[in-house]
Formats: sequence, structure tokens, C-alpha cells
Amino acid sequence: IYNTRNVKNGTSTNAATTMSEPTATEQPPVIRNSDMLALKRYITSRDHNPRHGLGDTTLLIDLTHSNLVQKHIEIRFDKHDRLSDVRNKIHQKTGTAPHFQALVLKCSGQVLLELPADDESYDHHKLGYFFGDDLCLGLEVHCIDTNPLSGSSNGQYEDTSLVEKYRMTEEDYNQRKGTLRDWSRVQLEKDKNFTLARHAREHRERSEAIRQFKLGIFPLPYGYVVDSTGMDIVRGDEPDYDDIVALNQQQQQQRNKKKQQQQCCQESNNNNNAALSGVDESSVAGITLGDRCLVQPGSRRGTVSYKGKVPELDDDTNVNANDDAGDSCSFWV
Repeated sequence: IYNTRNVKNGTSTNAATTMSEPTATEQPPVIRNSDMLALKRYITSRDHNPRHGLGDTTLLIDLTHSNLVQKHIEIRFDKHDRLSDVRNKIHQKTGTAPHFQALVLKCSGQVLLELPADDESYDHHKLGYFFGDDLCLGLEVHCIDTNPLSGSSNGQYEDTSLVEKYRMTEEDYNQRKGTLRDWSRVQLEKDKNFTLARHAREHRERSEAIRQFKLGIFPLPYGYVVDSTGMDIVRGDEPDYDDIVALNQQQQQQRNKKKQQQQCCQESNNNNNAALSGVDESSVAGITLGDRCLVQPGSRRGTVSYKGKVPELDDDTNVNANDDAGDSCSFWV
């Protein structure tokens, strides 16, 4: 609250009071957006009850330390916990042993009680003895470390400037492989105009083009076009664009040729199966030993060397022929 003085008549007015009184023409803003109303309700839901979601005996205590910048905010305790439990929690989080802890109990910044490190008379007291308020907000227990050899003194736990850091010389870094500098050196050998700035710009442009390609936004920016496969994008002005298209066409031709070969093989097998579907014992009745024959599939010519049943195989009639190359082949009826 501050005062402003009227220079002409020497009177003073309360500026805060003047600002807090809306005029007849001014109206408070009305929120009509449902999302904003929901956000307002969420933010202000605990204004009427700061202890929302807490038990009746739950205490939220901030733990601070004389040697540490870090603060442990709103550590949960119960009113039935003893002061010794707080000392043990401080020991757990800061490393200061209980017998080196001089405690200062505060509430909303006001000191309630100071306990020397060697005073253990209050350790058996419950926290409700010190913090008996129903609201119990703004509680703090500040620990003063009295250990002259404390490990947390002089920033030993938090001051990273005290840690000696490894530093690599320029010569060692230039000799390392797989670094950004080494990669840049390789790219510079391939392209004398290469720079990291240009590479970063091209990477951003390609990422944006890929994003628009996935969203189906055409034409693509920065000179990118869809390749012949329709699954990726390339720069239309790249020197190897024609090579990429030719390679894709060649691969497509190979796939078509392989597909045609598979279809031919399938048709041949179907024809052979159809030719053999009518074979039975009567079809080989006129075959005698020594007859010349042509075995399908394979169109191998040979001489019939055996005709009869083979009990070890099955009950079908077996005809064995020796082809002109000296190999033996058989078929069953």
C-alpha cells in the first residue's frame, strides 16, 4: 500500500484503495471458455483447504541444513513421530549424525525452539508437542552442523567447482576417431564447400519435407520430390537423382522377371500334374523290360530296367529306367 500526494491541494490519497474500487462502467472479466473454467477450478480447488488430501495428524516439514544449499521440501511426518525421528531423517538426507545436530524449529519463519546438539532431553517428545496448530503450515526444522570435520562443510557435497575436471588437449581431440570434428574432416574431403551450418540447414529442410510428405502436403518444400518407389523423398536437383530412378527401375524389372519365372514354373508343374493324373496300372501294361522311354519331368531318355512292385516302398507298380547318362530314375503307378 502506498500513498500518492495531490500537488495542488496537498492532500494524499490511498492508491491501493483507489485501484481496488471498480468504477460503475468497469466490469470484472467473465470467463466463458469451458476449458479455462475447468483450469480455474483445478487451480483454485485447494484454496479453501490447504491440507487437502492430508491426514489430520500429518505434518509437512521443510528440512534445511547450514552447510547445504539444497532444501528438502515438505517431508511428511506424523504428530505422533518423535523428534528423534526427525534427527534420523536429517541424518539420512544430509549425512550429519544426530549428536552433531543443533536444531532450530520454525513456523512461518518464526523461531519456536532452539535445541543445542548435546541436548537430547526433547528427543522423546512427539512432534505434536512442538507443532500443535491445526493448520500446521510453513513448518521448518533447520539443522546446524556442529561437526568440525563435517564432510558437507565448505561446499564439499555441492560445489562442483572443487572437482578437478578432465580436459582434453586440441592435439588429442584431433587424433580421436568418430568425433564430430573427424566426421566434418571426412565430409570436407568429399565436398570442399561443406560446412556444419549448411549441413544443419539441409537437415532441417529434409526433416520438414519428410513431415509434410507424411502428412500428404504437396508440393514438397525446398525442391524435394517423391522418388519412383513412392516411399521416400529425394532432392530433385541432386546429381544422383537419375541414378536413383534408374536403380529403382532396374530393381522393379528384376522383381517382374523373377515373378514371371515363378509363374512359368508353376504352370509347368500344373501341366505335369495334369499329365500324370491319368496314369494307372493300365497305362504301363504295355511296358516291357528293355523298352526305350522318356521320363517326365526332365525329358530324360533311357531304357526300362525294372517293372513290378516293391514291397519295401508301397503296393503301387514301380517302373525303373536307366537313362542314357547312366543314372537311374523311377516312377510309380
